[in-house]
Amino acid sequence: MKLRHVFLGVLSGVVLAVVAPAQVTRILIPAGTPEDAAIQEITKEADADKRLALAQDFLQKFSANPMAVAYGNLQISQYYSSKGDNAQALAYGDKALAAVPNDLDILGSQASLALQTRNYAKGVDYAARGGMAVQGIAKQPKPADMSDQEFVARIEQERASVQQSYEYLEGLAVNAIASEPDGKQKVAEVEKFESAFPKSKYGPQVVEYAVVALQQMNDVSRLAAYGQKAVAANPDNASLLSVLASALVETPAYFDRAMEYARKAIVLAKADAPGADTNRKLAAGTAHTALGFGLMKQEKNAAAIAELKTALGLLREDPVGSQKASYFLAYAYAKTKNYAEARQILNKLIATAGPFQQPARELLVKVSPR
Repeated sequence: MKLRHVFLGVLSGVVLAVVAPAQVTRILIPAGTPEDAAIQEITKEADADKRLALAQDFLQKFSANPMAVAYGNLQISQYYSSKGDNAQALAYGDKALAAVPNDLDILGSQASLALQTRNYAKGVDYAARGGMAVQGIAKQPKPADMSDQEFVARIEQERASVQQSYEYLEGLAVNAIASEPDGKQKVAEVEKFESAFPKSKYGPQVVEYAVVALQQMNDVSRLAAYGQKAVAANPDNASLLSVLASALVETPAYFDRAMEYARKAIVLAKADAPGADTNRKLAAGTAHTALGFGLMKQEKNAAAIAELKTALGLLREDPVGSQKASYFLAYAYAKTKNYAEARQILNKLIATAGPFQQPARELLVKVSPR
């Protein structure tokens, strides 16, 4: 019997029957059936409100057919989406997913709608479900009548046929994580992303989102543990190493690790190489700042001053990073009793709005003549 594959027209994918929850699924309607004829009538209707009425009738008429129920709810979801009612669109999309839980087209549509409603956690959840379903392709049992070679070829073909869908979902998840305002939720979303999209090209970027969130949450022990795991998976990510060095260097328990991260980030960034881009320079600048602070803590103030001056030269496009390096440099000058240099830097900081404005005022009092 010929099957008609019903889809959204956004993503491409493999046509599979409904199988185990970990596998990709699709809405499949046998061609030539009453359901198929009704779908063609819905498709021909140009008027959105009339198409909605046809979809509602379709749901009632074929309520015993899970695939038909999925199709009808999907049509209604699309109707509400076109009207800007994303809450209703999501609700009907979820009803469609109940029949075909791992339909990549629907999951992509739902993830996109969730982002539009700023429900980023839900967006990542939909995308991750799709990612896990695609992983399930390689985990399906080999048919008894199929050779190993044939089975490998089939797996590769099925995986390739959903690659576009997989990448679309992967991108939606990254956008959702980047937009998530809640730090704790962002970390949870990153962990879900890592499970659903292993070896992602966005992996280093997503890991940095989690590191920054943990830093902002001031959860140093969890940051150190997560960072160690992240570095093991991304050992050549200079940005990750520099962020971790900056976050951990002020905590004695992780001081040595932070200094190691900073030195490695500087080597990897190669900020002085011809053609070094802004990201490499910022990563190196952040690492030089952390290293300078660490050297100052070790009373190696001359070396600290050299590192912090280098940092300032690299952080011109990062106002907050530049202010941090300036403040530490002023502090290092004060420790070497070079008060005039310290005051010059602090006066500039005081005149600039930012997180180091008040600390600069307090330090200026200490280094000013009495």
